[in-house]
Amino acid sequence: MTLRADDVRLEEAALWVRHGAPPVMEHPHRHDDLELNLVHSGRLEYLFGGSTLRVEAGEVALFWGGTPHQLVDPGQVPTAVSWVHVPLTEVLGWALPTEHVAVLLRARPVVVPAADLARDVDAMFATWRLDVTAGGDTTVVMLEVQAFVRRLLGSDAAATHPGGGPDAQDGAGDSGPAARAAAMAQFVAEHYRSAISPSDVARAVHLSPSHAMTLFKRVVGTTLGTYIARCRVAEAQRLLITTDATTVEVGHAAGFTSQSSFYDTFRQICGCAPGDYRRALR
Repeated sequence: MTLRADDVRLEEAALWVRHGAPPVMEHPHRHDDLELNLVHSGRLEYLFGGSTLRVEAGEVALFWGGTPHQLVDPGQVPTAVSWVHVPLTEVLGWALPTEHVAVLLRARPVVVPAADLARDVDAMFATWRLDVTAGGDTTVVMLEVQAFVRRLLGSDAAATHPGGGPDAQDGAGDSGPAARAAAMAQFVAEHYRSAISPSDVARAVHLSPSHAMTLFKRVVGTTLGTYIARCRVAEAQRLLITTDATTVEVGHAAGFTSQSSFYDTFRQICGCAPGDYRRALR
């Protein structure tokens, strides 16, 4: 069985707002957008990397779409959802606190009750959709979305996600540390299936390896090597759940250069061997 990188679909980055029933995706996809989901009724179920994510009615989910994710069938549950996508380049221009950018780059979705964020979140999303689909100036929409995201990232739920180190105080302007860490995370999201190293990531963003690794650890709170490994393990988890490929094929498709490194890294992160992981979930 051949597993290809193009099993994950890439969407073009863009600002858009939509409303309706969630589609069931045959393939995972990724995009370089910040994504907001507001569930009006029913629920959303994602396969997010190697984990499942459920967003219930009355909740808002926030995440960076660089991690492959896939909507799966939640069963006989009529569901209505609003989606907002904002290009990551736009988000970095907001100069968010570095600890907030770290939450986004760590690829752990934040799920918050909508009632904790505003009086009428449903009406807010509906207004954004009308303004964006009208094709006019979206300046006000972007300002309101930015304020909403800041409120969400400042909520108690978001605060439970570890951010950068104690000295992570720089803003996320286009040339700041958070923007460079985002560029590194984006490069990893696009290339972790290949035999890349932290030095390759540093070279892609025109930094020395030592500078890149120090900056990434300070902003994201984990090393570049660990970040690459976690991306590969998450992809391996997804393939173990959704395909019948052998563990040898899964390890290779996820970017591991040897079976020994695949097994050792998978066991270190997941606490069990790949075969045991698959059997436990089937």
